[in-house]
Amino acid sequence: MKFPRWLRPWLLLAWIALLSFFFAQVEIQIEGPAGWAAGLPTWRFENHWLLDLFWSGRPMTGYHAWVFPFVALMFHLPILVRGRWSWRMETRIVAMIMLFWVIEDALWFVLNPAFGWSKFSSGNIPWHKHWWMGLPLDYWISTTIGIVLFAWSYYCQRKEHGSDRARRVF
Repeated sequence: MKFPRWLRPWLLLAWIALLSFFFAQVEIQIEGPAGWAAGLPTWRFENHWLLDLFWSGRPMTGYHAWVFPFVALMFHLPILVRGRWSWRMETRIVAMIMLFWVIEDALWFVLNPAFGWSKFSSGNIPWHKHWWMGLPLDYWISTTIGIVLFAWSYYCQRKEHGSDRARRVF
């Protein structure tokens, strides 16, 4: 079954949201009320200028050191299945990963019995150090970049439509 071209981006975004929901549930079961792997038997680095630069000041834990690349590798699996890589598809994959983590993280708070929407604030979530307009700053940055990259990857596809390259679209 082939989906209409206009529907594909929306289905992909819905699929990312569904994956985020399931992974949020897995993390709630693993972490419980202690977010950012605070209660897990894993190593952690708390303070380092590189953490401020790349992790918004959050600690680096053994759990996250393994789970982040695992998810990134899983999102790249379709490239290996198809046997074809392109910058356009890499752009789409990076966008999907960014959107996945924002949705997953937000769902972790909303669905976690120890938090819920009422406790979704900087006062209750110390590992999100930078907030803007009621949300972690990471959400704003990653969502904006993710949407731009996602839209760009489909815009490039439309420009290629009709050429030989368009037949190789993912």
